[in-house]
Amino acid sequence: MSAPTIDAIKDAIAKLPEDEKVSLSAWLSLETTDTWDRQMARDFAPGGRGAKFLKQMNREMADAARKGTLQPIEQGFALRRKRP
Repeated sequence: MSAPTIDAIKDAIAKLPEDEKVSLSAWLSLETTDTWDRQMARDFAPGGRGAKFLKQMNREMADAARKGTLQPIEQGFALRRKRP
């Protein structure tokens, strides 16, 4: 049995429901990244080791944005460089 062609695979993907395309895309992305990138993706995916941290950081950033205290990262870097 011969392997499917790229065009046949593309056609099959085009016929997938949207949620399955998203799932396939996530899987393919992991397949094409290096080990460190895969570990980071797993850690920060829902349920991963870093997911709780990421959720907390997003909450803190949203709070800062609401309070008007969120500043561009470049501004924060500039302030850090000025410190002794």
